[in-house]
Amino acid sequence: MLFSERLLSTRKKKKISQDELAKQIGAHAPVIGRYERDEVKPSIETTFKIAKALEVSLDYLTGLSDLELDKGIVDIVTSLQKLNTEDREHIFTTINALVRDAKARNTYA
Repeated sequence: MLFSERLLSTRKKKKISQDELAKQIGAHAPVIGRYERDEVKPSIETTFKIAKALEVSLDYLTGLSDLELDKGIVDIVTSLQKLNTEDREHIFTTINALVRDAKARNTYA
């Protein structure tokens, strides 16, 4: 049931109609409604297309993760992975320090 609930809530949150989503994945609008009502399960290929169209991970959509990743963050992480090791380590050191400071501020706020 988790897939159907996440599909419906994510689609609505992104303000995409069933018809619009169906067009993006190459399907008919009524089938999106059937997925959302948990009447049928999409194939893995269709699930991938849905995740891509909604800009969420397959893990989130299928319930393997509760973290709905922001596409901008995923793009940054992808860019970081393409950097050489030394540059990546410098950036991670800076990010880790900033995250630590933000957590400390939130703890004592």
